[in-house]
Amino acid sequence: MKRILFVCTENACRSQMAEALANHFFAQEVKAFSAGIRPTKVNPLAKKVLEEVGINTGGLRSKSLSEFSLKDFDLIVTLCDSAAEECPFLPEANIIHWPFPDPAKEKDISTFRKVRDMIKAALPEIILKARS
Repeated sequence: MKRILFVCTENACRSQMAEALANHFFAQEVKAFSAGIRPTKVNPLAKKVLEEVGINTGGLRSKSLSEFSLKDFDLIVTLCDSAAEECPFLPEANIIHWPFPDPAKEKDISTFRKVRDMIKAALPEIILKARS
């Protein structure tokens, strides 16, 4: 089972959605986690759009990058530019940058849905990278 860590600045929207979507739709292949450079709290609209596609959000919480050892992951995916710039560099780590727009800037549920769907569509390729 491959382990993927999704990283954003606050671990409030994109990385939370990526973690939940990966664990829901690809549970046989990966175990996904998420973390933030400066974690805050999970955005309620992120939870809402995940629940719309049948994902239980009860266990979601913002986590700090310091809670994890980056060397324990097969793939680390930064989902925003600031996380990519601030993510600790490990030469042996498999790190990719896959930016998505920040839905929290719009504060509109349709933007959250759009980003959720973009992340879901990208997951098969991200998981393929975790295998290599």
